[in-house]
Amino acid sequence: MNTVKKPLTPFGQQLKHRHVVENDEFAAFARRIIRAHGRRVATGDVEALCDLVALSSVIDDAIGEAVIGLRAFGYSWSEIGQRLGISKQAAQQRWGGQS
Repeated sequence: MNTVKKPLTPFGQQLKHRHVVENDEFAAFARRIIRAHGRRVATGDVEALCDLVALSSVIDDAIGEAVIGLRAFGYSWSEIGQRLGISKQAAQQRWGGQS
């Protein structure tokens, strides 16, 4: 019997451990696209090198957005830091001011 009173439980706590299967496949797809871009640049397109380097800032922004979303979803700095292989303090210093 579930004794949790849903109106008293924060939204994030209800869905916190949602398992999304397609994320692994989506991440693999993104890695393939980025590698393909690198191979295209390597074939002599020196002008596209700046575009490839600019992807690093896009990825940094995406990580920040993901961390902010996970925090809003109810994940702690400890949980986020653990997944990234850093301390909770390092995670909070890096992304705490963005939320």
